[in-house]
Amino acid sequence: MRVASSNIIQNFMAKLSHQNPSEPRAYQRMLSGRRLNILDPSPLDIEIEDIAHGLARVARWNGQTNGQYGYSVAQHSILVEQLMHINAPSLDTKWRLACLLHDSAEYVIGDMITPFKRALGTDYKQIEINLEHAVHLRFGLPADLPDKITASIKKADKMAAWLEATELAGFSTADAAKLFPKPRGTPAGLDLTPLSPTKAAKAFLHRFALLGGPS
Repeated sequence: MRVASSNIIQNFMAKLSHQNPSEPRAYQRMLSGRRLNILDPSPLDIEIEDIAHGLARVARWNGQTNGQYGYSVAQHSILVEQLMHINAPSLDTKWRLACLLHDSAEYVIGDMITPFKRALGTDYKQIEINLEHAVHLRFGLPADLPDKITASIKKADKMAAWLEATELAGFSTADAAKLFPKPRGTPAGLDLTPLSPTKAAKAFLHRFALLGGPS
C-alpha cells in the first residue's frame, strides 16, 4: 500500500502544480499545520492524527446520548469496523481499514443527523464524497470502494445505529424500529461506554495501526 500511496501523492502534486492560484479556496487549518481545502481536498493535506483528533471530538446523535462523554464518531467508527468483521470475518484487512475510515469526512464537516443532511441536498453530499475520496487515496485505498464492500459497511453501520439508538440515545425498540429497523443478526453485549476524547482518539489510532494503515 505504501507504493500505491506514493504514486497517488505524485499524481496529486502534478495536479496541484497546474491549479490557478486565483481560484477561491475554503481552508480548514488542522493541528498538524495542514491546510485542507474543503471544496477541493488533496490527499497531501490529510493526516491520520488530524482525523483521529477530530472524530474523537465529534459527537454522534448531536450529543444527545447517555454518559459522562458524548459518544464520538471515532468510537462509532471502531464499532462499525468490529461489526463488519463479525459479519464478514474473511474480508481482506484493507477493507476493514476502509470501514474504519467510513465516516472520516466528518473530522472536517461534522456529523449531521440524517434529516439535516437531506435538507442540505446534493451540494453537501458532493463535498462529503470528495473528502472521502481524498481520504481513501491518502491511505492506499481506491477512491470508490467496490459495491460489495460498500454494502458490507452500510450493513454494519445500520447495526451500530440500532445499538447506539437503543443503548445510548434513549430510543425504545419500538421507536427505533420506525426509523431504522433492526438489522438481522445484530449482536448484543458489545461495550458502548462513551470514552473521553483523548481515549477515543488513541483507540482509533490503535485500530488504524492494527489494520495496517500507512503513515
